[in-house]
Amino acid sequence: MKLRMAENSLFAILLRSRWWASAAIAALIALLAWALLPPDWKLAGALMGMPFVVIAVLAGWRQRHAPSAARVEQTGQVLRALAWPAFAELLEQAFRRDGHEVTRRDGAADFVLERKGRQMLVCARRWKSARAGLDTLRELQSAREAAGAADALYIGLGEFSEQAAAYARAQRIAVWQAAELAQALRGLLPPAR
Repeated sequence: MKLRMAENSLFAILLRSRWWASAAIAALIALLAWALLPPDWKLAGALMGMPFVVIAVLAGWRQRHAPSAARVEQTGQVLRALAWPAFAELLEQAFRRDGHEVTRRDGAADFVLERKGRQMLVCARRWKSARAGLDTLRELQSAREAAGAADALYIGLGEFSEQAAAYARAQRIAVWQAAELAQALRGLLPPAR
């Protein structure tokens, strides 16, 4: 049985937040404990913030290579200016660099990725759309089921409708937007104009 943390629990939210948010909570707990508790309990009270220190370390470790907000914005601008053939070539290079075998295809999915016997369908052709809708994700999920693929990935720079986001979570469809693309395409993007 694999244990999963609730998506909206305090610790899950802090793991997705900047590392210093957890560190600040830990410091606040230590400060309040030191100021308000009797002398015999001060150290024990201050140590109650240790779970937040652990979360700060985990979040910092995960975010150590995360692109800055400026880099994410620049990536979005560069990618919006590209035509489909250039964007598809960049994605293919990134997937190959990360160890995937890449096959292009037509239909609901633009790429089939294989690595270690696992197959993933990738839908990326609508990356410039202003808003990602439920229909695109349903088509991708249908193609995934028909192909027997283990995973699915939707790539798009636009906003997600509430229904589309809920559907992607329910079907375990990974979503890459500007931040994920900035990370995946590191070193491959042409400079912004």
